[in-house]
Amino acid sequence: MDVKFCPLVSGSSGNSTYIGTKHTHILIDAGVSCKQIVEHLNELHVNPADLDAIFVTHEHIDHIKGVGVLSRKYDIPVYATPGTWEGIGSTVGEFSHKNIRYVYKDEQCVINDICVKPFEIPHDTIEPVAYSVFAENKKMTVATDIGHITDTIKENVYESDVLLLEANHDIEMLKNGSYPWPLKKRILGDKGHLSNVAAGETLSELMSGKTKFAFLGHLSNENNEPHLAYETVEKILEKNGVKVGTYFKLDMAARYSNSLAVEL
Repeated sequence: MDVKFCPLVSGSSGNSTYIGTKHTHILIDAGVSCKQIVEHLNELHVNPADLDAIFVTHEHIDHIKGVGVLSRKYDIPVYATPGTWEGIGSTVGEFSHKNIRYVYKDEQCVINDICVKPFEIPHDTIEPVAYSVFAENKKMTVATDIGHITDTIKENVYESDVLLLEANHDIEMLKNGSYPWPLKKRILGDKGHLSNVAAGETLSELMSGKTKFAFLGHLSNENNEPHLAYETVEKILEKNGVKVGTYFKLDMAARYSNSLAVEL
């Protein structure tokens, strides 16, 4: 095993993904408490004090809740776009000046033996990004909180060995659910969240022989069900000639617990 990829938590209540090699350990987002992040890392036998960086996608609380405490407690650099830092403000407390780091869309950032590339996504925050991470000739991408699929997203997701892709809601559940109309409109909008159908269509279009594993993540607690997301995406994939099973695996990123750790 050279690289490990594991969604620690994924959903509307919190998001964080671990990616690590023998020499480098990073998180994409830390949207639950520091205590919870530490517990999830311990399950992977990763010491939080060994984290080299936290990369933040955007300033919504389900992606930054534990970032401040983690950074202060373990002296961890935090990377985000200038717009995201503006959005974070004092929401999660103060950061040591030396641990405030900036990333810019399409500019690669090297942390030891890992290369991280942020890319632009459409979401209702100041300057959101998703991330592709390169290590040991492998590519891993975390792409959630996406209002719609753009050419930039397609270019960056393509040929990922492992992909965490948003499947936030079932459209009919959302439309018929209890959310007020302005919130429904936001979620369904161009800067909202990706539906199960959109996730399936995206995977079908971007599948390559290199892609071995895809997680469906950031599911809404009220407007989706894991089995429904899985079945919807699997059906679309198979309709487009992509067989889920031996050569390509599809799984759900768990809301409150570590998902399957993929070792490459």
